Amino acid sequence: MEDDIWGRAFYDDGEWVSWSDVEEQLRYQEWRAKYPNAIRSLIPYFQDLLSLAESYHLETGRHLNVYGDIGELFGAITYGIKLNKNYAQGSDGRLGNDHVEIKTITPFKSKDEVVVKLSGNFSKLLVVKINADFEVSSRMVDRSKLPKTAKPFLTIRWGDLLVAE
Repeated sequence: MEDDIWGRAFYDDGEWVSWSDVEEQLRYQEWRAKYPNAIRSLIPYFQDLLSLAESYHLETGRHLNVYGDIGELFGAITYGIKLNKNYAQGSDGRLGNDHVEIKTITPFKSKDEVVVKLSGNFSKLLVVKINADFEVSSRMVDRSKLPKTAKPFLTIRWGDLLVAE
């Protein structure tokens, strides 16, 4: 029993520290570097949900209906967006004084585009893309840089967001 304890913990500065404590601290350091604006408590949920969606797809060939939530969590941890309550009208969250609409391109979409309802109350649009390999990336654009239209909906292609940034 004693040998088992010594293999899993060590004594430092007057306290017992386990290797899992050290690993957790290293994980938090990695997250701080990767997501400097993050609401860090959301990172494990994002990673777990993305991993679940990927493993479910690999196992069944089907997709779970979670990609919008993954996109919102990605916005929260990457940009520090404070998410609104579920089903809040107008936008998905706030970034400072800006209301942010978050749209997600899912891995099974045939086209890399999203449809935005222009009647929403948002000043920034964040488009999150989850590709077929379940890699996540995003592009944010000010609403003022979006193409003008009289239509109630605007279709935005992923490639057009580079020009709009």
